[in-house]
Amino acid sequence: MKREKILAVETATSWQSVAIVEEEGVVAQEEHKVSGGHGLTLLPTIDRMLEQTGLSLTDLDGLACSIGPGSFTGIRVGLATCLGLRTATGLPLTVVPTLEAMAFMVQKQASTASLLCPMLTGRSGELYWALFKRGAEGQLERVISERVGPPEAVGATLDTDTMAFGEGWSTMGGRIRARANPSIIFHPAPEGCERPSAVAVGLLGLRKLRVGETAGNSVVPLYVQRAEAEIVYEQSGGISPAVRRQERVTAKIARRQARRRQAKNC
Repeated sequence: MKREKILAVETATSWQSVAIVEEEGVVAQEEHKVSGGHGLTLLPTIDRMLEQTGLSLTDLDGLACSIGPGSFTGIRVGLATCLGLRTATGLPLTVVPTLEAMAFMVQKQASTASLLCPMLTGRSGELYWALFKRGAEGQLERVISERVGPPEAVGATLDTDTMAFGEGWSTMGGRIRARANPSIIFHPAPEGCERPSAVAVGLLGLRKLRVGETAGNSVVPLYVQRAEAEIVYEQSGGISPAVRRQERVTAKIARRQARRRQAKNC
């Protein structure tokens, strides 16, 4: 039986994560902090990973992309890139909420915690967070959907034992504890879960694709709050940066595929 492989992209923070995964594990993974923006490094990282594994885009069975919340620019670049790859290859694309992927990554190691609370830092000292609990057969159930607000707002939503984790917890855990009910036990999270990972995005993406959960033509990032610059630009009648990037990626992949077909025919 052919092992399904999926290319997964995670760009919701300044930490860029790209992976090729299958149900049995990780085929390839590359992660690094991005200093100049995801737009400069994402496609080269994908190209390098495909070359190292000897795979081409046509060897894959799908694409998965983290959809936020997180960095407005990072999310836009990741989604636009995956949409461009989809247009050029015809591969199905599924999108995965960033906080859900973070919760999925730790759920097996959170047997004693009633709630999972992944969180990322936002703008002006705010946090993005959501609450999950483990459901049947390894499924995650949302208790509270994605929100944005000060750390005290996170503490106010907690009412039972919780595993809190992510860069938001690392930087503002003290303020969250101060607002939460003193009786709540905060369980330690496993190492390596502070940052979102494309591996979790890919594994969740495989599950979504198998049940036909694919992104439509009108898919948009899960910003929670939209970037003001993006709203103003769209209201002015301009083409959004995400659409422009999608068109560039599509054209680049199409040219590459045409060159490969021409080389094979020679």
